[in-house]
Amino acid sequence: MADRTPAPDTAELRERWGSFAWTPANKAKADYHIAKYPEGRQKSAVMPLLDLAQRQVGEETETQGWLPLPVIEYVAAYIDVPVIRVLEVATFYFMYNMKPVGKYHVQVCGTTPCMLRGSDDIISACKKRGMAFGKVSEDGLWTLTEVECMGNCATAPMVQINDDNYEDLTPERLDALLDALAAGETPKAGTQEPGRHTSEPKDGVTSLKEMVDANHDYRGEW
Repeated sequence: MADRTPAPDTAELRERWGSFAWTPANKAKADYHIAKYPEGRQKSAVMPLLDLAQRQVGEETETQGWLPLPVIEYVAAYIDVPVIRVLEVATFYFMYNMKPVGKYHVQVCGTTPCMLRGSDDIISACKKRGMAFGKVSEDGLWTLTEVECMGNCATAPMVQINDDNYEDLTPERLDALLDALAAGETPKAGTQEPGRHTSEPKDGVTSLKEMVDANHDYRGEW
């Protein structure tokens, strides 16, 4: 699992991120999120503000983004709450990266359904490309993380890469996806199984067949 501890609070970290502030566009977005909540409840906007801050860091570093401690402090000051409260949120949710990541953050689901469907092979395919858990690859493109269930059990195994999910993977399909990303392309998100659209049965409907064309009421038949 991912290391949830913050990056060390070094002088170099402070020098790089101590002057962090919203861009004009992101300040407008931050204020928009805060305005959703009643007066005095601005702390309720902490999650979208952390996401916004992470994305701004990502834009500045040409990566998927992360949350240096000075950036977390900036968000805390912006909504006038103790830093520890914002840090608690940031370290709890896996959507926030606590250490630098690459341009593409490859999060592989390793929970039982994905494991039974071959997630170990997916992880091995990532490692063959030079990825290592919690590290940025030498070319700066990749960071590999194993995570818990992301809700795509019917289309396992799957990975999340930045904001998109890729499902029904094999090592070969994953390699094709990663090659496309490395080439600056945008591969199709979702299932990679030919002919499949979402999570419908791969071999066609085998039960509740009357529901295909109409909202059939089965209650009198059970």
